[in-house]
Amino acid sequence: MDEFDYIIVGAGSAGCVLANRLSANPSLRVLLVEAGKSDEHILVRMPTALSYPMAMDRFNWSYYSEPEPGLNGRRISCPRGKGLGGTSLINGMVYVRGNPHDFEEWESLGAEGWGYRDCLPYFKRAESWIGGGDTYRGGDGPLGVSAGNQMRLNPLYRAFIDAGIEAGYPETQDYNGEHQEGFGPMHMTVRNGVRESAASAYLNPIKGRPNLQVMTKVLVHRIEVKNCRAIGIYVDIDGTKKVINAKREVLLSAGAIASPTLLQRSGIGNEEHLSKAGIKQKHNLPGVGENLQDHLEVYFQFHCKESITLNSKLNLLSKISIGARWLLFKNGLGASNHFESCAFIRSKKGLKSPDIQYHFLPAAMRYDGTPSIEGHGFQVHVGPNKPKSRGRVNISSTDTAAAPTILFNYYQHEEDIKAWRQCIRLTREIMAQPAMDSYRGEEIQPGLDVSSDKEIDTWVKQNVESAYHPAGSCKMGRADDSLAVVDKNCKVYGIENFRVVDASVFPTLPNGNINAPVIMVAEKIADVVLAKNPLPLADVSIAVPLGWQNSQRNGKPTRTINLN
Repeated sequence: MDEFDYIIVGAGSAGCVLANRLSANPSLRVLLVEAGKSDEHILVRMPTALSYPMAMDRFNWSYYSEPEPGLNGRRISCPRGKGLGGTSLINGMVYVRGNPHDFEEWESLGAEGWGYRDCLPYFKRAESWIGGGDTYRGGDGPLGVSAGNQMRLNPLYRAFIDAGIEAGYPETQDYNGEHQEGFGPMHMTVRNGVRESAASAYLNPIKGRPNLQVMTKVLVHRIEVKNCRAIGIYVDIDGTKKVINAKREVLLSAGAIASPTLLQRSGIGNEEHLSKAGIKQKHNLPGVGENLQDHLEVYFQFHCKESITLNSKLNLLSKISIGARWLLFKNGLGASNHFESCAFIRSKKGLKSPDIQYHFLPAAMRYDGTPSIEGHGFQVHVGPNKPKSRGRVNISSTDTAAAPTILFNYYQHEEDIKAWRQCIRLTREIMAQPAMDSYRGEEIQPGLDVSSDKEIDTWVKQNVESAYHPAGSCKMGRADDSLAVVDKNCKVYGIENFRVVDASVFPTLPNGNINAPVIMVAEKIADVVLAKNPLPLADVSIAVPLGWQNSQRNGKPTRTINLN
């Protein structure tokens, strides 16, 4: 049991996909190792309880950034999932693929073969969309995706969409389909009222495969590298340290924080950083841990004139009632993450695709589920999604249990600062539309006294939070890119039989939540590892807004052009 064909490090969204797809070949012996546990806690499975597992050490590594210079020295929470399913155990279950132009951008930055038409077939293969398969959606994949169950019951969801239309933006029926831009219903990784983690989608159905071994509570200290070739992993199992060998490849899928730190602990990275941590360099790869990026967001909150918000459901008695109904029937408020309407807009003219995302929530509350106000309120989570600021993640010592040092350098780039000013003003304009008049009370935050550039800058620095989408720290790119860590096949430059497959390989962040594209990346690389022909290119065009060169919005559906 000390040798396998493939060893996968990390049972998050990418690792679960790889374990499923590689072990489908019965001639291959596959090992999946995970530092967390394997239990399926009821608070993980219940969508409305999403804030609870994130607050539990058993499911969250609970990282924090270093004091962020651009945010008045604030340390920003960076939760990362622990256990089978990884961060898909604690995320908000929002399913967003990103905009087609995001993947065109990846290809332009050196990720050859990662354009939208290359990626769409793998999004489809992964997905079991509640509406069935079509040109853009998958109907029979492992991952269950639904459209929520509360949209028709609470008029605030529709009012938000109508407000966007009144402000001059289009309505989109499926932002994961042909047209992302616009206002419409939001999708979630929930199947039959239960959270659809990567483990429930990809691991649970194949537990009986004799050629797949899943080991939990295993701490990986480093990748064993000999003569520039990955030969296995050095692990700690219940206090016993040992090497497990890989005959073919090691696939590192520990995420945007842990993957670069494991590379560094293995002696792969920038010599100066490794030396400071007491690690002898084995292979010079200066991009390891660099190019780190993340989405930021704020809560735009209002009092609500009508008693129709979730604020009345935050007391103990209501929570018991919601939980009991969910336990018995798997429906009702317990079966939703409550982000059931959303929007994607462009911040300025001259953009071919949206760069601002909205999650609408019919409550004024904190992420931990506690109310922000007395009475009723609602909020929209919003932020620019194409940041220019870049950070880094580094190990701090030879101690494997020590948290890495993380610095995102949030809000440092001048373009990011300008984007936030525009974001606040556009949001206020949208929420001021007639569709919200019957519901919109006083603006709680930012508050109408926050309007000038200086006032917005100050408020954002004090209130902005991470949207929990770290990526880019093992960048995919060409060999002549000094920051590239992996090639187009996710192979680590200069090390044989070694790949990184997770959000760390993203060249740039997509316009949306990152769980869906992580799963897509793993689906695509699984075919590469198995030496299968890639799925045929999608025969689709790519949408651009009418008049995008001269208009920030036009209220009309996008048109499509062929970019071949």
